[in-house]
Amino acid sequence: MAILDKHKVLEKNATLLLVFSFLVVTIGGIVEIAPLFYLENTIEEVDGVRPYSPLELTGRDIYVREGCYVCHSQMIRPMRDEVERYGHYSLAAESMYDRPFQWGSKRTGPDLARVGGRYSDEWHVDHLRDPQAVVPESVMPKYGFLEDNLIEPDHIGDLLSTHALLGVPYTDEMIETAAADFRAQADPDSDYDDMLERYPGAQVRNFDGQPGISEADALIAYLQMLGTLVDFSTFEPDANR
Repeated sequence: MAILDKHKVLEKNATLLLVFSFLVVTIGGIVEIAPLFYLENTIEEVDGVRPYSPLELTGRDIYVREGCYVCHSQMIRPMRDEVERYGHYSLAAESMYDRPFQWGSKRTGPDLARVGGRYSDEWHVDHLRDPQAVVPESVMPKYGFLEDNLIEPDHIGDLLSTHALLGVPYTDEMIETAAADFRAQADPDSDYDDMLERYPGAQVRNFDGQPGISEADALIAYLQMLGTLVDFSTFEPDANR
């Protein structure tokens, strides 16, 4: 009863209630925030995660430009139904080089965090041309025009440089060879070994099956790598985090 009586004093005195509320919020904030100043990185490092290749980065920019993120999230929550449908839950490390990240929460269409390798390039081409021909109930608009938009890597080095300023670990070599790596990834007949050393696991081929490098090539290259960098058969969460 004594405690309740003291609590009534706070309830009846607006000034005391304000002061004590401020103290509680301050203490809670310090407990939550202070440890972050002593951590070098708040994101667990995961083997396999690397910066996007020049072609993949271009495809990601097209993905954002066309508003794909409005209907598709890239965030699989650690819930049984989501993991069974989409695959392993999303890791923060998988988006550590995204500016901005594409996690989201709106799903008019399926989550795309693990779409890489799930469908063939031909499926993606057909899906972009006429989504309803592949998924009849889809409300997605047609993006066949991406095949007609041929692109050159004239400014890809500048794009990598900008991302490097934001903290993405692109080296001087990566920036200098960006245009060559851009072309090599879309040409299976090119000398792409050096590109693969810089971007392990990058997929090399003519993604849309058409002459020249198109926006469809870049977008499909991006989609086909999503969720493929981490080997989840051997991945174990860091128990210290």
